[in-house]
Amino acid sequence: MWKNPLQTFAIGITMAVGVSLSACDNSKPDTVEEAASGIGTEQAPDTESVQANPTPEGDLDGATAGQGTSVSYAISAWDSEEVEPLKIDDLDGIKATFGKVVSTDENSLDYASNPASKFRFMKADEPYLDLIDSEKYLELGWYYANPTDSDEEKELSKAHAKKSYKLARQLMGNEGGKVLADILNGQIIKNKTTGGQKIELAKCEFYSCMLVLNKSSEQTEAS
Repeated sequence: MWKNPLQTFAIGITMAVGVSLSACDNSKPDTVEEAASGIGTEQAPDTESVQANPTPEGDLDGATAGQGTSVSYAISAWDSEEVEPLKIDDLDGIKATFGKVVSTDENSLDYASNPASKFRFMKADEPYLDLIDSEKYLELGWYYANPTDSDEEKELSKAHAKKSYKLARQLMGNEGGKVLADILNGQIIKNKTTGGQKIELAKCEFYSCMLVLNKSSEQTEAS
């Protein structure tokens, strides 16, 4: 009487063990696939991170710029040239020192925003050389070359400086030449009387040189 129940129990245990083993075997491929999938997922961020960040060499190459050659001025050679003195109100003589007038603007403004005439001695697309004349001021202005400019721009800038140096000597003697030499070397001069002429402002910076002379002061001293 106990034989059938025992057999049934034994068969039940055998089937249960078989199902359990089968379940374990079926889970293994899933586990392996999940592990393989996980490895691929972990590697992806590393690849993206490398691609998103450029190499330092690229940044350094992009930041490197040529320093160029500094502009030198032959001041000693300019000093050896003889000059004819000029009065500050001799506009024709002053213009002749600068060269041929290319264009004239009769509606310009001077240093203090007073009505003035601007005489340009270079074309609009060339490094400028200007003369601004008003009742109170005479202003010289020219392009101040940078070390990274082209050779042509540097040569034109030096030619402008040479003419301005000559004019300064014509108006203020050798002391005027020293003023030009000083500003070409980076000095800024304000409210200084040189060679009997008051200098309102003289400087070379930010691609521009300027020498502003106060005509009223000269006329007052003369009277």
